[in-house]
Amino acid sequence: MKDIAIFGAGGMGREVIPLIKDINKIEKQWNIIGFFDDDPKKERMINGFPVLGGIAELNSWPTELCLAISIGRPATKRNIIKRINNPKISFPTLIHPSVIIGEREHVSIGKGTIICAGTIITTNVKIGDFVLFNLSCTITHDDIISDYCSLMPSVCISGEDVLGRGVYVGTGAKIINGINVGENVTIGAGAVVIKDLPPNCTAVGVPALPVHFLSKYNDNQE
Repeated sequence: MKDIAIFGAGGMGREVIPLIKDINKIEKQWNIIGFFDDDPKKERMINGFPVLGGIAELNSWPTELCLAISIGRPATKRNIIKRINNPKISFPTLIHPSVIIGEREHVSIGKGTIICAGTIITTNVKIGDFVLFNLSCTITHDDIISDYCSLMPSVCISGEDVLGRGVYVGTGAKIINGINVGENVTIGAGAVVIKDLPPNCTAVGVPALPVHFLSKYNDNQE
């Protein structure tokens, strides 16, 4: 079994623990050693596992370690990954055993991606690195989900959609067929996207309309 830790000791991080345990029920792969988190005020024990430190401790970790980045906000996730420089750290792809992938040979999934219980992925889908699919998402034919995207529970992405890097899709949002969503877009919970969305905006409503634009995207945005 390989040692694995979770970066992010909040709610998403705690949800990844049972995901890993469910994988181990099918085949024992992972030895969970604890959490890493940059918040010094975090409790030292969370759900029975220790908080082992932050980025500094991670970068000085002496042995081979797999790390699950369990953070929803794409900008924060990207910033953390950029700061990890320990060559002993690797980023596994974690897929809950209940996930349905229609044609695995026609679905590509990048490193560090986490796919939670109840998600359905059909065919000819490309998923980038460090993507998060929360519970019960639906990803259908010919979709492209780029690096660092985060989809919250019950999101539905229809066919032939393209999500640019760093897109965040809120709980229960839907995107109809053939839509392009630009980089760093935030789509509000329950929104229905029926037209392309430009980069660096927040879109909400039914139909979803941009209500805010970032004047300049910053990788260090918190």
